[in-house]
Amino acid sequence: MLKKFSPDLILDSIYELNLKDLKDKGIKGIITDLDNTLVAWNVQQIEEPLKDWLKTVKEAGFKVCILSNNSSGRVEEFAARAGVPAVSKAVKPRRGGFRRALEQMGLETSETAVLGDQLFTDILGGNRTGLYTILVTPLSQKEFFGTRIMRQVEKILIRKLKEKGLLY
Repeated sequence: MLKKFSPDLILDSIYELNLKDLKDKGIKGIITDLDNTLVAWNVQQIEEPLKDWLKTVKEAGFKVCILSNNSSGRVEEFAARAGVPAVSKAVKPRRGGFRRALEQMGLETSETAVLGDQLFTDILGGNRTGLYTILVTPLSQKEFFGTRIMRQVEKILIRKLKEKGLLY
């Protein structure tokens, strides 16, 4: 059971992502969370480093799709400015949103990684769907109230995963 919460890779930031390593694993697309993964929670503007990162990812031949539990207005507006498709109101960790993102990119689970900052939504959902999962450190401590509560439970889970050797 605990293995479902264990990411395949842990990074401090999306900017540490090694695209060559992903290609070597047969990955062709990245499903990414929005809040506290690409931008701080509820931030709407796209700063230059993120623009550059998205451009680099696309130029390397990867497809990108944003997958968020947030409202459609916020997610779709951000995705349009970023020039990528999106799935909002995803209800992660349920698999439906992940499957819709895969459909939008035209990719199989074996060809796709998921990038996110939460074990209970991004990593659990990605693992349940059969994706390569990448956990990043949240960009900000400012978060939705429910997420702040889940972070406390997540701390306990991280300790358990480390004890079992499922997290480094």
